[in-house]
Amino acid sequence: MTTSPARLWFLDWVRIIAFFVLILYHVGMYYVTWDWHVKSPFASHAIEPLMLLSSPWRLGLLFMVSGVASSLMLMKTGAARFLGQRSVRLLVPLVFGMLVIVPPQAYLEVVEKLAYQGSYTDFMRLYLRAYHGFCKGDDCLDLPTWNHLWFVAYLWVYTVVLGALVAALGGRVDRLAARVAASLVGWKIIVLPFVALAIVRLLLQPYFPTTHALVDDWFNHANYVLLFLLGATLARAPQFWPRLERLRWSALGIAAACWATLTICFGLPDSLFIAQALEQMWNLQRIVYSLFSWSAIVAVFGFAYRHLNRDSANRRYLVQAVFPVYIMHQTLIVVMAHAIAPAKLAPVIEALVLIVLTLCLSFAVVEVARRVRVLRPLFGIAPVPAPAKTGRRAQEVMTQ
Repeated sequence: MTTSPARLWFLDWVRIIAFFVLILYHVGMYYVTWDWHVKSPFASHAIEPLMLLSSPWRLGLLFMVSGVASSLMLMKTGAARFLGQRSVRLLVPLVFGMLVIVPPQAYLEVVEKLAYQGSYTDFMRLYLRAYHGFCKGDDCLDLPTWNHLWFVAYLWVYTVVLGALVAALGGRVDRLAARVAASLVGWKIIVLPFVALAIVRLLLQPYFPTTHALVDDWFNHANYVLLFLLGATLARAPQFWPRLERLRWSALGIAAACWATLTICFGLPDSLFIAQALEQMWNLQRIVYSLFSWSAIVAVFGFAYRHLNRDSANRRYLVQAVFPVYIMHQTLIVVMAHAIAPAKLAPVIEALVLIVLTLCLSFAVVEVARRVRVLRPLFGIAPVPAPAKTGRRAQEVMTQ
């Protein structure tokens, strides 16, 4: 997030923390029964309720924070310059990631799932040719892939949408922001966005399962665009954010109750219900899931506004580091999980090892990338600022 007259420091901290939660989540994906690139021999249902603590809200939170950041940047730069800057900042790391960072994940996936015997070089020849023959039944791996970098692709598309809307609407954007902020007061802060998210989930999620493939992921688009544009709108209404502080404990309580309810619902076998009742149960789960998602987002914003709405040297460093850490983290987890599996460490120790090494190696990459000019754009790090002017001309500039 860039500096602006209406800087909301706490949102930087929210973004930083959310990305670090993502590292914990992706380490957890190695140990649960849900489909992922590689799997631990100890994978089970044991920690799935803990994974559910963050999965309903984490990505929606990031898209909403990204909407705020994008809107503030637009206020400073204008639509054309904004789209140019964001395209370089997002698309260059995306292409680099798909060609260099992500392929080891896909390679180890076919090694573990399909017993692929070829070398990494052999695999890369197939990868670059968009080979679609790595299949397990009807499930085929699409190559090339962006895996966890789907977030970057989606964010760029939403950025283009926002830039076009702001260019088309002009001054009406601020009037719309004022109206939205005026409607979101008291209990309406919880209820109105929750209802919108629940409607989207009920209408679209049964028919458009998550693919992260961009072109056919309509439920996720509706869900994330809604939150992205809500963040972009509320960025222009600074009076809105202090209201979340007052709701933080209520929102946290609602989120906790929803988590407990979903943990029970997801644990019930489908065989307990007749077909009609099962569909009703799934709809109830979708409603509770939406309430969990939004109330958790409100709680996070409220507590962050209360405790983290300040600048510091740590914030300035981490806000630059978090994107390259995100780019690297999943490949590091997958590669290291595969590499250390023969050690047969106890799952808890192995998970701690993966977390520690992922953090240490990710930040090592950050330290290298930020010092090498050619690497900075590949990892989404802003260019080094031009040296400040000195002498008489600089004095003239400073006094203008």
